[in-house]
Amino acid sequence: MTGWDSAGFRAGIQSALDAFIDEQAATLAPLGGDASRLVREARTSVSGGKRFRAAFCYWGHRAVRPAPADETALVRACASLELLHASALVHDDYMDASDTRRGRPATHRLFEAEHGEAGWRGDPEQYGAAAAILLGDLLLSWSDELLRRCGLPFAEVAPALEVFDRCRSEVIAGQFLDVSVQARGRADVETAMTVLRYKSAKYSIERPLHIGAALAGASPETMAQLSSFGLPLGEAFQLRDDLLGVFGDPATTGKPAGDDLIEGKRTVLVALALDTASPADAALLDRSLGTDLSEDQVAVLREIIDASGAHAQVEEVIGSLGDHAVTALDKADLDDAAREVLRELASAATQRVV
Repeated sequence: MTGWDSAGFRAGIQSALDAFIDEQAATLAPLGGDASRLVREARTSVSGGKRFRAAFCYWGHRAVRPAPADETALVRACASLELLHASALVHDDYMDASDTRRGRPATHRLFEAEHGEAGWRGDPEQYGAAAAILLGDLLLSWSDELLRRCGLPFAEVAPALEVFDRCRSEVIAGQFLDVSVQARGRADVETAMTVLRYKSAKYSIERPLHIGAALAGASPETMAQLSSFGLPLGEAFQLRDDLLGVFGDPATTGKPAGDDLIEGKRTVLVALALDTASPADAALLDRSLGTDLSEDQVAVLREIIDASGAHAQVEEVIGSLGDHAVTALDKADLDDAAREVLRELASAATQRVV
């Protein structure tokens, strides 16, 4: 184990986010109570979490520049990725009609309930949708603002902003790919992998590494080496998430059992199961996706996926991708201390239970 204080880092990211939202709250205070409610939910949406994206950004920087010139400014820059992540989750929960996030009401459900409790005019559900869209947009805007105003010289920030622009475009387009795949009600393994890569893998690990490295003035060769590590690791990270979306413990994930099945997610796991299950089992799985499933029905679908071999196959792919990523990391021309932390982060990202 390295001497990195991961808990202290997460606390530092939280402090940076809290301070930034305090600034925004003061700016928006003249708008009154409604703006305050929006800021309140923004604060909640960035509270807690594993901070993987911020951590990969930070260590992508230190892999190139082992001694940061301004630690406080670097942490603020890394925190901008958590605002981007929060934005994506708020919008994702609305698009997936999810009721909960981390064991509490999803943003659209929270504001829907507040509308109903207040007895206001109009449709509570539509009000909740509007609030979620606007909060997600606000968080997206803030992510750019925090990176630009992190405190590092703009000459250093500018290359990172170019990567950040690509990152945001990729994740939004990837999200639309996901929505479209679900609407069509079919996706082969290759299509599901494309969605996985652009909706999650690149923005979860590869691009955070690139942003941190760009802040340190990394060369194109170093950026390519970080991609060789970060992209397969990001794919393994999302495949683990797909397994948790079907087999995860609700007490740990904060989501209902088999949430991805209820939402009708056409993941790599599901695509593999549909390819390899018996015709009768594949037909049952296919027509059950995206329906209001009971716990017993979820259990039956889990058994189908297990029996098809898809569960074991995805576990094998996660291990293979993780090994490929670590091999690339070992070959990269990076700071050795940063390499050790990145190896630990790789293990944490692929072996997590939440």
